[in-house]
Amino acid sequence: MANNIPTHVLYVVTGDGEKKRWTEIGAAWPHKDGGGFNLNLEALPPTGKIVMRPAKNNAEQGGAQ
Repeated sequence: MANNIPTHVLYVVTGDGEKKRWTEIGAAWPHKDGGGFNLNLEALPPTGKIVMRPAKNNAEQGGAQ
């Protein structure tokens, strides 16, 4: 991974509707050829679904990554 800043964040999503809960569980970096991603998981949930969303840059997150 040439760039240490991930392009995507991985979440586990549990529940439905207003009770839906998003928990960050890792990050993803694209392969140089654009054919896939390297994933770094800090947790693997036993339930729920894993969702990958574009990472916000530091300015949008108030400096936190």
